Amino acid sequence: MTLQEYDYARESPSKLAAGCLLLALIMKNLGGWTPTLEYYSGYRSQDLHPLVKRLNFLLTYQPHDKLKAVRTKYSHRVFFEVAKVTPMDMLKLEEILKSC
Repeated sequence: MTLQEYDYARESPSKLAAGCLLLALIMKNLGGWTPTLEYYSGYRSQDLHPLVKRLNFLLTYQPHDKLKAVRTKYSHRVFFEVAKVTPMDMLKLEEILKSC
């Protein structure tokens, strides 16, 4: 979904990937950012918190009529319908991020 948003163009691809992974781990209750993830990604959990919040907020956007290709593609079963994932409550996300 960040492919359609100009605001995310300034983020490095590795940081975007790390932020998306952290958000997915939190959303699926699979734990948080481990020392191994920190070592191999080069990002501390605290460095990713602002990006994770922005990514979660991005999930609340309604799709634009002219920019449906990516959302449609990732709404398919083959891609586990990730474009249809509901965002986390921001207060709950804040609380979880503070603890990791």
